[in-house]
Amino acid sequence: LSTIKICCKNSFLFTIITLASSNSLVFWALCGRYVLGHEAMRRMGTANVLIAGMRGLGVEIAKNVILSGVKSVTVQDEGLAEWMDFSSQFFLLASHLGQNRALSSLSRLSALNPHVHVSAHTGPLKETLLQQFQVVVLTDSSLDDQQRFGTFCHSNGIKLIVADTKGLCGQLFCDFGEEFEVLDTDGETPASAMIDHITKADPGVVTCIEQRHGFVDGSTVSLSEVCGMTKLNSYGPVDIKVLGPDSFSICDTSSFSEYKKGGVATEVKKSKILQFKPLDEALVDPELLVMTDYGKMTKHQTLHLAFQALHGFVKRVGRLPKPRSQSDAELLVAMVTELNKVSHLDQLDEDVVQSLSFTACGDLAPVNAFIGGLAAQEVMKACTGKFTPLQQWLYFDALECLPEGNGGEGEELTESTCSPRGSRYDGQTAVFGSGFQERLGEQKYFLVGAGAIGCELLKNFALIGLGAGEGGHITVTDMDSIERSNLNRQFLFRSQDIGVREKQKSEVAAQAVRVMNPNMNITAHQNRLDPDSEQVYGHTFFMGLDGVAAALDNVQARVYLDGRCVQHQRPMLEGGTLGSKGHTLVVVPHLTESYGPAKTGSQNAIPLCTLKNFPHRIEHTLQWARDQFEGLYKQAAEHVNLYFRDAAGFLERTLSRGEAEALEVLECVWGGVGGQRPQGWEDCVGWARRQWETLYNNDIAQLLHCFPSDQLTRSGLPFWSGAKRCPHPLTFDPSNTTHMDYVVAAANLYGQIYGIVGTRDSSAIRSILETVHIPAFTPKSTVKIHLTDKEMEEERESGHLDTGRLEELQKKLSSPPVNSAALQMHPIDFEKDDDNNFHIDYIVAASNLRAENYDIPTADRHKSKLIAGRIIPAIATTTAAVAGLMCVELYKLVQGHRKISSYRSSYINLAVQYCVLSEPLGPQRFTVSDRSAHTHTVPSMHKGTQRKEQRKVCSKKRELSGPHLQFASDVMPGLLCSMEQWPHWNLEQEWALAN
Repeated sequence: LSTIKICCKNSFLFTIITLASSNSLVFWALCGRYVLGHEAMRRMGTANVLIAGMRGLGVEIAKNVILSGVKSVTVQDEGLAEWMDFSSQFFLLASHLGQNRALSSLSRLSALNPHVHVSAHTGPLKETLLQQFQVVVLTDSSLDDQQRFGTFCHSNGIKLIVADTKGLCGQLFCDFGEEFEVLDTDGETPASAMIDHITKADPGVVTCIEQRHGFVDGSTVSLSEVCGMTKLNSYGPVDIKVLGPDSFSICDTSSFSEYKKGGVATEVKKSKILQFKPLDEALVDPELLVMTDYGKMTKHQTLHLAFQALHGFVKRVGRLPKPRSQSDAELLVAMVTELNKVSHLDQLDEDVVQSLSFTACGDLAPVNAFIGGLAAQEVMKACTGKFTPLQQWLYFDALECLPEGNGGEGEELTESTCSPRGSRYDGQTAVFGSGFQERLGEQKYFLVGAGAIGCELLKNFALIGLGAGEGGHITVTDMDSIERSNLNRQFLFRSQDIGVREKQKSEVAAQAVRVMNPNMNITAHQNRLDPDSEQVYGHTFFMGLDGVAAALDNVQARVYLDGRCVQHQRPMLEGGTLGSKGHTLVVVPHLTESYGPAKTGSQNAIPLCTLKNFPHRIEHTLQWARDQFEGLYKQAAEHVNLYFRDAAGFLERTLSRGEAEALEVLECVWGGVGGQRPQGWEDCVGWARRQWETLYNNDIAQLLHCFPSDQLTRSGLPFWSGAKRCPHPLTFDPSNTTHMDYVVAAANLYGQIYGIVGTRDSSAIRSILETVHIPAFTPKSTVKIHLTDKEMEEERESGHLDTGRLEELQKKLSSPPVNSAALQMHPIDFEKDDDNNFHIDYIVAASNLRAENYDIPTADRHKSKLIAGRIIPAIATTTAAVAGLMCVELYKLVQGHRKISSYRSSYINLAVQYCVLSEPLGPQRFTVSDRSAHTHTVPSMHKGTQRKEQRKVCSKKRELSGPHLQFASDVMPGLLCSMEQWPHWNLEQEWALAN
């Protein structure tokens, strides 16, 4: 196979290859390049990975790595499938009992990504086998093997990852060699800031226009577009010292010419070299322990010894400690105590060792999902050099999942109640007992969303047996169909499911998990969750539930679902991801804080005046292009159709919205009804050409007429300075690709809303353009251009507009055409994933032309699609980890835990291996009639009134705009974690994270 070309299509990186056996070209998708980028994806495509052990943890890692798009994955396992495996190994079927686990999983692993070569090895691990791979992952391995192969891998430049889970505890270790280069430490977009002033001094001080420049001490920046002190433009990267939120110092500028205006400071990302110790040395270095829960430091230090002792126990006894065996627990405690004579821990937590012994035989899907997600992310780091790897040990425990007071409300946990029964849940029964398994099966849960997190949750539900018993049930709803861009992270779907109307996400996902667990009682719906669906999901429905899981893609839906759960006193599990970042939240009635009302998010909105007249970033021109698309090809057509259905009612409703808005809408309707309506394809091309002239020449000329390039403010300063870039008009050139791209896309979209068939034939379109008349344009002195949104709003409220034109349009539209049925239009909904529909073509061309007007660096198709398509990057690793943590909390809910200290909210960033779990907030209290009450006790009432009342009692003043990303003690009480310890968390993207 020889790689010919790399191109972008349908949100994927496609590699065009020539097959040696034929001349056909095959396009295939590799993975979510929106998170990793081109270079990282190229490196992934050359990596060969070995994953040893195909129990639940091994198959979880393999699934995530295969979805990521490496060159090949070899799965190794000598063992045979047994009932104990079925509690977490989701690719085993009952027919595989007694057969090799690697071979049994091979076909379904291969189906995950046909572009990754997947093979199985059923023999023992040997050094000669390991030499064939760049990355080796050991799961379910002995300490002797870990040390032997660790030494071999370290000396041979092979990256080693060791992952292990035992019941409710997990372990992860990485060794990437003596020198490992990290090309991009965090994957964040380089920070940039517009410059307001630069002093002539040693060092020079740069003051930025923005209140927060986003740089930190030691950052390296490059300066460009500086006028006056032009030497800085070619000076090269310079290290800075932060002086304040809007200023920093650079090099000696005292000999440079005076600064005049302009300039952009852009962060220059630098690579980093990391050193790793081999496993033998790292085993005795306590400094290499990375915390995941700062309230469990002693526990995790103890677990480091306990896992070593557990290997010694197996070596001595020939098996893991029996569930709930007191004698085995005493032996393990004694072995850990012996190890501590060398390690000298200040505090050894014997309760943790005992709990590990009681549960080590267990094999839990949620714990495997979390550790498996983290381990797979480390594989991707090892392959690509992208993101900062784990250095070097990480421990995780969810021992608070154990019943509060042994059996809690259920049976007492003993060796008998936790013993295997020849059931697919034996791995879970070993931890929680048979009585809890029955309780899980009786649960009735509502899952909202069957996308990336929804697929992972359903997989976990099937493995743990949620709703799979008598009286139990899962209801899942998702109104979306399956798209190609889903396949790299929504692992329940396959390429044959794409574009099939009958194969909605919820139905396909339900069918897939029935294969994993034939006992699943699950019903798939295709309903949107909103007030319109309350006839389906009403009071009776919610009161029949035991809980709700939210796997939604927008904040508004989460807020609505949260309100319904609060109203009906039902617990809710909630999680979200943004690339390598993720969060989880558990809402327990009367015990924890609810999701709460949505913030407006207006503080991050782009001012309208910036979009209309003063853009200075590519994000501004892309948003402007999206607004143009919505206005020209959707809203205009919708207005015309509403007018045709009920002309009198439409006019009345439109006029009631205010004269300014009414004038805009009626002008739009008259354009689709009157003489401007196109009669054929030539008219569409002519319209597109005139639209180009209006937007990129005439409007800019008018703006410069109102504010010439040498305009001064009242204080004598240049008007075009700071964030205001002085634009220049463009001259249409049919030989310019971007100019023609705009006309082709705009004309075809315009034709579509009128039912006129267009073409991509540029030569034919050029011929039509030769006949198009472009009216001469003369700027008007009467036009007023607003400098702020406030000015714009005051102008609209003042009523200073052409009322004569409004009355004229009313008269013209008072009687609709007799043939209105034939004049119906076809509104276009923006769709980012179809590269043949002209949508992204239009956005890219429209945005880049406007960027050229204002001398803003343009964006390629990939970046434009990411921003304008509002794509929320997602990868399988983060999704799996988040779903695993959500289901850990599910264990606690089903058991009825009533201690808030038992629950955890989580915030993770796998790019830099930050995994912080903390106790959630309690519900806010208020007083009614001298009685204390919680926000969760809002009585049933009309939903509008109920939301108002919730806002009164639930709203809190917060530093940040999102409801769940509070890094101070507001959300993490007792957590020693300052903002400086979270430098890689992009707070400006917190709302995107919720998606």
